[in-house]
Amino acid sequence: MGLRINDTIPNLTVATDQGTMQLHDWIGDSWAILFSHPKDFTPVCTTEFGAVAQLAEAWKERGTKVMGISVDSVEEHKKWKADIEVFAGAKAGFPIIADEDLKVAKAFDMLPADAYLPEGRTAADSETVRAVFIVGPDKKLKLSMTYPMNVGRNFAEVLRALDALQTAAKETIATPANWNVGDDVIIPTKVSNEDAKKKYGEFETVFPYLRRTKLPA
Repeated sequence: MGLRINDTIPNLTVATDQGTMQLHDWIGDSWAILFSHPKDFTPVCTTEFGAVAQLAEAWKERGTKVMGISVDSVEEHKKWKADIEVFAGAKAGFPIIADEDLKVAKAFDMLPADAYLPEGRTAADSETVRAVFIVGPDKKLKLSMTYPMNVGRNFAEVLRALDALQTAAKETIATPANWNVGDDVIIPTKVSNEDAKKKYGEFETVFPYLRRTKLPA
C-alpha cells in the first residue's frame, strides 16, 4: 500500500551526511519537505539541489525543514555537495539521506518491495526515486509530486504549494487554481453562509458551492 495524503509518514532511522536521524524527531514541530533523487552526480538533480540551497531563507521564513534523499553513500553525498554549492553559489546546509539499502525509497513507495541496486547501476535503475513530499508538524503527508528524470522540479511551485498548505491549515480555507499569497481564497462548503459572514466577513458567492473571500493582510 502506497503512502497517501494524511497518512503518517514512517518514523525511519536514517543515515545522512550530517549524522543519523529519526525522521519524526528531525521534523519536530516544523513543516518538512523531503525531496528524492535516483543518484548522486547527475545533472538535473544537481540543479535541483542547487535550487533548494538558494532557497534557504525562504524555507526558514516558512518554518520548514528540508532534507534530500539519494540512493548513494554518505561519502558520495559529501563530495556531491561541493559541486552543488559551486553550481548554486550557496551553501547546501540541509541533510541528505544515504538510502543505499532503499529503505526510504520502499517505505515511501517510490520503489517496489523487491527492488535492488544492481552492480554497475545507473540512475535509470532507481528513476522513480524522483518525488517531493510535504509533511506537516503532525508528521502526516500533506502533498506529494513525482517527476521523471528528464524534467527538473519547479521549486517555485513547491513554495507556492507550501504557502497554500500552511494558509489552509491556519485559516481553515481552501485555495483555488493558480493561487498565490494575497489572492482570494475559497470558503469550505461545510461552513454555512451565516458562519462564513461571522468568520470571514464579506464574501462573493459565485455558485452556492463556490464562495470567495479575502483574508486579512
